[in-house]
Order: sequence, then structure tokens, then C-alpha cells
Amino acid sequence: MNKDQKITCTNIWKLFGPDEKRIIKNLDKNLSIKEVQEKTGHVVAVKDVSFSIQKGETFVVMGLSGSGKSTLVRCISRLIEPTSGTVKMDDVDVTKMSASDLLELRRNKMSMVFQHFGLFPHRTVIENIGYGLEVRGTKKDIRLEKSMEVLKMVGLDGWQNNYPRELSGGMQQRVGLARALAVDPEILIFDEPFSALDPLIRREMQDELLKIQEKLQRTMVFITHDFLEAIKMGDHIAIMKDGEVSQVGTPEEIVANPKDQYVKDFCEDVPKYKVLSAGKVMRKDCCNEVKESFKNKSDCILDNLKIETLIDKLVDSDKKYPVVCNETGDLLGEIDRSIVMRSMKSKT
Repeated sequence: MNKDQKITCTNIWKLFGPDEKRIIKNLDKNLSIKEVQEKTGHVVAVKDVSFSIQKGETFVVMGLSGSGKSTLVRCISRLIEPTSGTVKMDDVDVTKMSASDLLELRRNKMSMVFQHFGLFPHRTVIENIGYGLEVRGTKKDIRLEKSMEVLKMVGLDGWQNNYPRELSGGMQQRVGLARALAVDPEILIFDEPFSALDPLIRREMQDELLKIQEKLQRTMVFITHDFLEAIKMGDHIAIMKDGEVSQVGTPEEIVANPKDQYVKDFCEDVPKYKVLSAGKVMRKDCCNEVKESFKNKSDCILDNLKIETLIDKLVDSDKKYPVVCNETGDLLGEIDRSIVMRSMKSKT
């Protein structure tokens, strides 16, 4: 296992039925989900899924209802037992952990945030936030100090003595997020945490989580059915359909090169200029003007800059600009107004 890999899933299957372990041993893996159900009477929720999640990244599992995304993530945390396959965290096989080791993992390394807040109505905000620390046996003064720290981090300073019923939905979800952060987990799992919120509050919570992630750099697994949310939140995205992963990649890789029609349909209405970088849309053949500009180190544009950040510079100019590698400084290609304008069109 690569030292930068925090979680590795290999050949994960989840069947629902009375004899799933026996069925999986003799199963023809080339059968479709429908054929498996017809032949065995078992429902395939997750089919042969493999991917790795890097330490400190936000990995989004995205799919429509019934795609298997929530079942898959529950297999990762072993809230549901996978029928077969392995899940490794820091090179330790979670699927082989004893009940006590699994409890230790959930208490000390992993936190989960769900769509429904799950707050204790009889506890104040600060008591809800400190619950995980209380279960862990943390002393009251340390528990209070840590709870206040994350309370401020999620923007709820001054609300510590209120009860959940006195908070809006967005504020309640902030409490849920703070409770997850209070135990200082290495891994955070989010199961559609913002889907029940109003659009404006949802955007605010997305922005809040991005700020927190920039500061803490935790490994996050984020489930959503919303492709725009996936693109905004994820360093990498796994798109699921019918229990299988259709494509895994960065938001830019997926939008620029959707693997099949299913993925392409999600990309149709994406504002591509917000996702694509200069290096992805540039023209590789450079004219003499651009080569001369590069020699003079004049008006060079880094290949990792998003098109959105270049619009003001390029849209009113007839000039062609050199695109250079962010890491090496080498000349990679050229970009101009026409390329930027094409990238601003919604259709792939």
C-alpha cells in the first residue's frame, strides 16, 4: 500500500440475500445485476468496486438514488458487512477487524456526518458537540475546551448553551459537523450531509467545509447525488451506476473526458470554465509570437490555472499567451480568447 494512500478498497461486493457468502463464491462475475438476481434470488448492491483514497483528500462517491453509493460507503466503515473484498485503512484490513478493534477505530480514527442530524434534543449544543469525547472518557475541562474550539470553527460561537430545537436546519448540521470534528478524526465520512438543506444554506455549508478542510487536511469521504456538489467538493470523484463505478477521476478529468454516456449526461450542464484549467484546453502547437513571449518570460500562464481566473485577462485581448508547466516552467502550449470562449460553452 502506498504510504500516501489512506483507504484502499479492492473488489468490494455486497449482495443482499439469505446466503450471500455461498453465492459469491460460485458467482459468475460477468453476469449483470439483473441476471444475478434472476439466477440466485440475491440483490447486488455493490459490484466489484476498487479504488484508493489519498491521505488528506476529499473523495466523493456520487450517484443517483439506488446506485449503491451509500451501501458502498457503509461497507468501507463496516456499518454494513461487505460480502467479499477488502477495505484497508493505513494498510490494516478493516474487514478482518474484531468487534473491539472496529469500535476503537470508530471512536478514535473515524467520524460520520449524516443527512439527518441525529442530535440529542435534551442536550445543549456544547454537550452534543462533546458527546464523542465523553464516550471516549475525556475529562470534562478538556472536553469543554475542545468543544468550544470546534464550535467557533463552524461559526456557532455564542450558541453553546442553546438546544437543537432552537436552531435552524443549517445550524443543526453545523453542530453535527462540530461533533464529528471534536474527536479529531483522521477520516471523516459524510453521507449526503447537506441534501436536506435549502440551496442557499447548502452552499454556505459547502463553503464552510471547504475552509475547514483547507485548514485541517483530513481524509474525507463524501456521498452525494448532486454532480455540481461533487465537482465543488471533491479532489477525486467516483461515479456509480447500478452498483458499479463508471469512472474515477479528478473533476477536471471527468468533465473533460467523460468515459461513457451516463457520465457525459452529468457533465452536460456543468460550467466548464469553472472546472477546466489552461493546460486542459490549450492549443499544443505554439506560434512564433508565443515562443518569443516564452523566451522573454512575458505574460506566461500556468497550466493549472482555472479558465474562470483567466477570463478578464483574455476575453478582450487578441493576443496569444504561452502556457507553462506549473512544476517545471516548460512551455506546453498556447491559449487565447477563442479557446476561452469555447470553454465557456456548457455543452461538451
